[in-house]
This record gives sequence, structure tokens and C-alpha cells, in this order.
Amino acid sequence: MVWGMFSWHDLGPLIRVEQRLNSTTYLSIVADQVHPIMLMAYPSGDGFFQQDNAPCHGARIVPEWFQEHEGDFTLLRWPPQSPDLNPIEHLWDEVKRAIRQLVPQPSNLTELDSAIHQAWCQIPRITFQHLVESVPRRIAAVLKAKGGPTNY
Repeated sequence: MVWGMFSWHDLGPLIRVEQRLNSTTYLSIVADQVHPIMLMAYPSGDGFFQQDNAPCHGARIVPEWFQEHEGDFTLLRWPPQSPDLNPIEHLWDEVKRAIRQLVPQPSNLTELDSAIHQAWCQIPRITFQHLVESVPRRIAAVLKAKGGPTNY
């Protein structure tokens, strides 16, 4: 599994997760990768971080950590039973499309890891900037549909 993040400014790192992504592993990624990046990118604490309803995000230790660091950035609330509008899913689609076009296809995990990183780094800046800019429209569409299906 690969974990990644992005902002309007830039793509973040990709983290290869060797084991199942549990709350401890996720918190390690947040504390060791996300937190320093957020502090550097948003030194006045005005950055936002979005996560979905994956089980590891809701484990007691994760919200506690975010509460301890609430002045460093804002964690967007993600209501239960909400549609998945996380814009990073569109970036994963870009990566998958790029890898499907490779000839020859990656034949082992090392080649796949390299292909994923290469595809990630080739995502145009305008692509992730448009995704960030689309978030208010996504939220408005969900509200208009009263939580039902949207075009996103």
C-alpha cells in the first residue's frame, strides 16, 4: 500500500506502507510526515488536513493526537456515512492510468514502487490545484443532494 498527501502548493511524499494500515502506523505517518510538512507549509497554522472515515482514522489515539496539535493546522471534520469526496482519489486514478500504460508492466514490487513514484511526480501542478479548488463545489453538491449521489 502507498499513502500520499497533497496541497494546492505541491504534492507531498508517498509513503510505502509495508503492513496493514492500522491506527499506530497511520499516526506515525501523520506525526512524522504530515505534521512537519504542515508546519513548514502553513507556519501560521492556517492549513487544513482532510482524512476520510477509514477505521484507523477514528481510533482513539488519532483524534487525541490531532487535538493536542489543533493550533498547528485544522483537521476537517468528516461526517459518518458521508460520500467519499476526498480529492486524492482522483490523483490515485491518474497514477493507475499512467501505470496501466507502461510497457512492459512492472513485474515486481520494486518496479511497481518505482513506477508509482514516477507517475506521482509527473502529475501536473494544475491537476492538483484544480482538485483543491473543487472542494467547495464538492461540498455544495453534497449539501444540495442532501448526502445523495453527486457528479464527483
